[in-house]
Amino acid sequence: MQFIDLRSDTVSIPTPAMRDAMANAPVGDDVYGEDPTVNELQAEAAALLGKEAGLFVPSGTMGNLASVLAHCARGDEFIVGKEAHIFRYEAGSAAMYGGLQPNTLLVQPDGTLDLDDIRAAIRGNNVHFPPTRLICLENTQGTIHGQPLPADYAAQVGAIAREHNLKLHVDGARLFNAATALGVPARDLVADADSVSVCLSKGLCAPVGSVVVGSKAFIERAHRIRKSLGGGMRQAGILAAAGLIALREMTKRLHEDHATARQFAQGIVGLPYLQVDLNRVRTNMVYFNLSADAPYSLDELSARLKADYGILMRPYDQRERKFRVVTHYWITPEHIERTVAALRALLLPAAQRERLAAD
Repeated sequence: MQFIDLRSDTVSIPTPAMRDAMANAPVGDDVYGEDPTVNELQAEAAALLGKEAGLFVPSGTMGNLASVLAHCARGDEFIVGKEAHIFRYEAGSAAMYGGLQPNTLLVQPDGTLDLDDIRAAIRGNNVHFPPTRLICLENTQGTIHGQPLPADYAAQVGAIAREHNLKLHVDGARLFNAATALGVPARDLVADADSVSVCLSKGLCAPVGSVVVGSKAFIERAHRIRKSLGGGMRQAGILAAAGLIALREMTKRLHEDHATARQFAQGIVGLPYLQVDLNRVRTNMVYFNLSADAPYSLDELSARLKADYGILMRPYDQRERKFRVVTHYWITPEHIERTVAALRALLLPAAQRERLAAD
């Protein structure tokens, strides 16, 4: 069975054009800096985002970790959202490998960190405190409905960072989704950032990798850290070739994924037992809740969708009875129609039976 996979955009597979490019990519030893395709990808990503240099890394987690470690020394502190990927989903790597302390702040419903909270979190010059070195933002904020952060907000955070001699890192795993949603070039969203990590293997469909960009001096430090983490690759141009297509072509079609996400959200409005906030569907993510009186638990509904309809849908938060749906290149409007029809078939008869029993 070929599944309709709505669990994440990380499940997206390479396009035919990517497979062709990978098969024919010029390659060399990237540890020696001799892979022409990797060098092209790094330079192109840096130019696209308005930075001096770039570094190809195997994963977004390594990209974020290398960035944080390049900005901070052991015993330092960095400010980050409590719901940020860096804090929640990266295995405590900054503490494990860098001896760094995260100072976590509440993430607002729009995906931002409150500016006054940021200011209050910056440590004073006191022997009892770890030095604050870095502020981390995430754009889009994946755990908060995929909310895009506008350029003027990032500029305000950048101004706070400069005022206090701090660095600003942006986890831009889905930065191009944010740029698409806001209708601005991606470089405008990170103009005030000292470093940015962008993922090539989510909605951009490359099989592997992220690119970190920043100043030449920063990339030199991050490059050394990448090596120490085991991220030095040899003929990596085979992977970078797909990354070039991700940047050149896939960034230009993300509006299609946003449209299918909205199609799904609009399709489930009014279905019994489901609650969705259309105002929070801004990119390629839809979060919705299953009411407590529903005839299924999250796991039961997920299992029925998979077994009966070939649809993979991820229970996201058991406590809040929440699902997350993420659209991508391989999800079509027809797939969304089938998914909405499946939910209707599972939930409407149950609601009708409840009404008959009540009568």
